[in-house]
Amino acid sequence: MKVDTQGRTKVRTAILCAAAQSALLTCAISRVLAQNAPLLDANGHACVGGKLDGAKQCIPLLQTQRSADHPYREAGASDGRTTGRIGPGFNLVGGRELIYAAVPGSIVVLDAKPDARGNRKFNFIKRIMLQDRPAPLPPESISAIMASPATNMVYVSTRGRLMAIDLTTEKIIWDKTYEAGTCCERGAVTPDGLTLVVGSDLKDFHRVIDAATGDVKGIIKTPLSMFNHNMNLSADGKTDFAAPNGLTMTIADVPSLKATKTITFSDHIRVFVINHDASRIYVNLNNLLGFEIADVKSGKVVKRIEAPGEMWKAKWADPNLVFFGHGAPMHGIALTPDESEVWIPDAINNQVLVYDNAGESPALNMSKSFKTNGLPNGWITMGLDGKLAYMASGDVVDVKSHQIVGQLKDEYGRYMDSEKVLDLAFNDSGHLVRTVNQFAQGDPKAVANRLAMETSTKQAGN
Repeated sequence: MKVDTQGRTKVRTAILCAAAQSALLTCAISRVLAQNAPLLDANGHACVGGKLDGAKQCIPLLQTQRSADHPYREAGASDGRTTGRIGPGFNLVGGRELIYAAVPGSIVVLDAKPDARGNRKFNFIKRIMLQDRPAPLPPESISAIMASPATNMVYVSTRGRLMAIDLTTEKIIWDKTYEAGTCCERGAVTPDGLTLVVGSDLKDFHRVIDAATGDVKGIIKTPLSMFNHNMNLSADGKTDFAAPNGLTMTIADVPSLKATKTITFSDHIRVFVINHDASRIYVNLNNLLGFEIADVKSGKVVKRIEAPGEMWKAKWADPNLVFFGHGAPMHGIALTPDESEVWIPDAINNQVLVYDNAGESPALNMSKSFKTNGLPNGWITMGLDGKLAYMASGDVVDVKSHQIVGQLKDEYGRYMDSEKVLDLAFNDSGHLVRTVNQFAQGDPKAVANRLAMETSTKQAGN
């Protein structure tokens, strides 16, 4: 018996075509019905004879007609979680920007995010307690604060311990004392957020630490830099700069844990900062209102910059005068992220001196320098994006205008007296996404942008 396969194929094709045409017709009808169906308001009711506004409320069409006698604006969404702040009590969209300032026993948290008008009020948010000690025992002195988006933790070191605090739960995840009498000083986080490099407590080494567990991964010995105090870490996380309360700085390779060279300065090293590619070091010293500049490649001091002598030398020579520079005319130094300026806190005259950093020799620019609030100012932290600078005195300064635009105060209205300040950005889930460089180093991207702009301007002028 012969099977008509060709006929069967024709039948199947006809059936499939009919089904497809039926589906297309159904889709077309559905689209028409959908177009003609009334929209649903926020309560799920059909909006007939009206118009949905931004809050999904059905407003009668007549009410939405604008005229000189009947001005009308469509309402926005009433949920601040989706539109941002629209009034007191509403949440902010896009996460938060917060200041974390470590003080003995706690971290003070302030709101740094601009409001709808672009103003920052730095309102007090909360105080995170780190130590609950008996009243006769003072809290341990804070020596450092750092943070890692990778672990979502903030790290606080004291003269005695190193703690990791989860930023979501605000619980202490680990608390390490290491060998008695050796923990801890300033520290930094590698770019991947997984490793900490932390100075010992005035000893001759740095610890390399697992950021998640607090376990020691290695030791960087700095035998010529006893009394480790301040430090910096290069932007790529590979080079460690260890400064003692002494004259000789040790530079080390982090991956190999080996010291590679030393640089000796003219007096005790205090706060220092490195540029974007770690080729220059700007160093605050004892008995100097100014700074020395060292070239990393040669291992030599190449410049000494002094503020005008009449500004400070007679006052500093008078043993009856007391200043708040940690035993020096100043304590602190900062680069703007694009490295166009060097800032130093002048403890003798309660001001910040600003140097234009063009060429090989920075030049003091008193038109940019500014007075502070008179409280001790021993550190300068450049904020996220380099738009604001945070003084240890509590002053908040607009970097471009050099004007004081705010104050950091705690819940009692007291100026923040903290040299351990971070500007942190969080997403909607409360996870840390960005952290500032606490040492006010030069930023590779910001420097590249400035140089490109200068080149473009120069070419346009030719």
